[in-house]
Amino acid sequence: MPEDALPDALVDRRRLKRGLGLWRAIAVLAVLVALFLAGRELAEEALPGTGAHVARIEISGTITENRRLLDALEEARRNRNTAAVLLAIDSPGGAVAGGEALHGAIARLAAEKPVVALLGGTAASAGYMIALPAHRILAREATVTASIGVVLQTVEVSELLRTLGVRAEALTSGRLKGQPSPFAPLSEEARNALRAVIDDLHGQFVAMVAAGRRLPVERVRDLADGGIMTGRQAVGAGLVDAIGGEREARAWLAAERGVAETLPVRDATPRRRTEEWLGATLGAMLKSLFTEWLGVDLGTGLWQPPR
Repeated sequence: MPEDALPDALVDRRRLKRGLGLWRAIAVLAVLVALFLAGRELAEEALPGTGAHVARIEISGTITENRRLLDALEEARRNRNTAAVLLAIDSPGGAVAGGEALHGAIARLAAEKPVVALLGGTAASAGYMIALPAHRILAREATVTASIGVVLQTVEVSELLRTLGVRAEALTSGRLKGQPSPFAPLSEEARNALRAVIDDLHGQFVAMVAAGRRLPVERVRDLADGGIMTGRQAVGAGLVDAIGGEREARAWLAAERGVAETLPVRDATPRRRTEEWLGATLGAMLKSLFTEWLGVDLGTGLWQPPR
């Protein structure tokens, strides 16, 4: 019913109720904003990965272009309270592109923060590649590492299919499309093309090692035969700085980079996720506030009488 058709007392009462609801909403909004801002400050002490600390980032399993790890590395770079970073690597390798992405993110981090790579049971191929931007690389004597190389494998079963009376056919847009194929022998042209790809990827890996370890390219080529090494062998070859673990890393950071050994070590988690959670919670509360108290539908902007 329109307000001009209501008794004056009822109109005044409705207007008073609406006005009180507005001021109450403003007050609650102010409190929520204050709590949100205060929560960010308290997070410096209360949340993992914040407050003055040394961040530990674990990289394990097959190397891929892992968004969570990339976020963690970027957060460690931006977090003013992260004094240094320990990269705990335990990986047999993985995709070259995934290693390249992590290598780039760690290089950006190392340009601003001290970084020490700790090689665990295995840190080979791309698992070794991602350690290269670190200021110091430590390994256990028995760590399986190096394996500087690239591999492309395929299976060809055309002879087996022939004995079974099965023939595979493929229509392709070019001579090299569909190569390698498990259903046909690899042509010499395709073999040469794939060899060129492998050589280019291998050359990129060699350049990363030469730059990261400050070694002559020819020296790295001699080491880049794809073979694995123990941590002790890798130290002798110049691919690893020393034998050790987290304790030795903290001692080096204290002596060479002035990072106190008393600082806590915390597993790094991107703070952005915490902020997104707080923001989503605040947004939900605000939506409920406007809808339930003021009768404003934030989706349509239409006003409905409060219940």
